[in-house]
Amino acid sequence: MTVDSSAARKPRRSAAGKAGTTGSKTGTTGTKSGATGTKRTTRSTRATAKSTEPELVQLLTPEGERVENAEYDGYVAGITPEDLRGLYRDMVLTRRFDAEATALQRQGELGLWASLLGQEAAQIGSGRALRDDDYVFPTYREHGVAWCRDVDPTNLLGMFRGVNNGGWDPNSNNFHLYTIVIGSQTLHATGYAMGIAKDGADSAVIAYFGDGASSQGDVAESFTFSAVYNAPVVFFCQNNQWAISEPTEKQTRVPLYQRAQGFGFPGVRVDGNDVLACLAVTKWALERARSGEGPTLVEAFTYRMGAHTTSDDPTRYRGDEERLAWEAKDPILRLRRYLEAANHADEGFFAELEAESEALGKRVREAVRAMPDPDHFAIFENVYADGHALVDEERAQFAAYQASFADASEGGR
Repeated sequence: MTVDSSAARKPRRSAAGKAGTTGSKTGTTGTKSGATGTKRTTRSTRATAKSTEPELVQLLTPEGERVENAEYDGYVAGITPEDLRGLYRDMVLTRRFDAEATALQRQGELGLWASLLGQEAAQIGSGRALRDDDYVFPTYREHGVAWCRDVDPTNLLGMFRGVNNGGWDPNSNNFHLYTIVIGSQTLHATGYAMGIAKDGADSAVIAYFGDGASSQGDVAESFTFSAVYNAPVVFFCQNNQWAISEPTEKQTRVPLYQRAQGFGFPGVRVDGNDVLACLAVTKWALERARSGEGPTLVEAFTYRMGAHTTSDDPTRYRGDEERLAWEAKDPILRLRRYLEAANHADEGFFAELEAESEALGKRVREAVRAMPDPDHFAIFENVYADGHALVDEERAQFAAYQASFADASEGGR
């Protein structure tokens, strides 16, 4: 069924053109290499492209120096030293929580964990750009965004411990439950955005996904629908360079943000380890969405410092040199250098934050170990509205299986 949408007919303003200009040099480079007449990219060309730093929006260098950007400086012009310390605190506490969750999994307290180590700036920067009435559709790694939406960190762990199916009410914080199916949340976000547009709400939607998810058909379908219906949605891709063991260069021939051009909306690449740049670019994209200018693709160029999940061994497919190069761009160290150089924070601040960090780790440990075991038979509930003979049979088989452990224990006394 075709739906006639007045929003879809709105002309796009010049902001789309500006965003396209951001990556024009990168696109030109690719055009020149393709003009050699060779259809396949040579290894030497790949090596040269890989060694060249990509063009991206950056407001804070890895050395902690503030750089000017005429297009995006206005979005962080009002930021205060207190705000900067808040961003630093957000990143430090998010990393501490993440480290504790990883340790708990290694100790057998969680079944699995997906670490965000290295991606704190992308998540905190974009998360703090949101308004309360905006809605977030995360993957399973957006622990920093959850922190920004005031979701208690311990609530994130229930699903990974196997005691619940999520742990929080999405409508309480406008933060949807974690999505395990790769890329499907972009469709959910697009549909939700189309809905609030029809309701006339002055809010926006943001969908998080990774570079691996960008290869999924769901993401392409989301781009199509959001562009045609001018949906107020921001697609925030955290390009952490690896889709489990597949590097980005094996997934795409063009930078990910340039894909948006083919769907008719702007894309921009931002330094994903620069919390100020992520904050500014996301604010810009959200304002576009709220003002009726439609979707935007933001590619946060960052790095997954740890494993894909705790079941992964990254040493099997990437070298230490790569990690060391990205450690020099660490998002937390970068902001700390800036705070210290500008005299926006003293040793007392850092010491207090360290104490708060340790307290958070202790609280998370205690909360996880205190979580009650789930009802073993809950899995059989709500499968069919009126019950089913096969489910009843399976429930009985499982009950007998559970009882066998008690019989074995009694027999061994």
